[in-house]
Amino acid sequence: MPAETHVERGPLDRQQVLELIRERLADILEIGPETINEGSSFTEDLDADSLALIELVEALEEELGERSVGFRINDEDLEDLKTVGDAVDYVVARLAQAS
Repeated sequence: MPAETHVERGPLDRQQVLELIRERLADILEIGPETINEGSSFTEDLDADSLALIELVEALEEELGERSVGFRINDEDLEDLKTVGDAVDYVVARLAQAS
């Protein structure tokens, strides 16, 4: 049994954001989460198309909107997110602004 407990409403740290993105992306792309790391390029390494990225954004907004009221990912920022690490950094920064 893991020692750590999941805090439903607490702030997420960077590792938790990475895990959340990894889990959602794995579901969307139907691949194993262990194949996704921070250096993974959405298009080159993961073959994620724009539709998959939109699904990821919607999943993150839904999940994180419950924790951080008004959490949104701006459409114009999407083109700057090339890797999983970029997305993690972006989400962590947005969560920090919202708190």
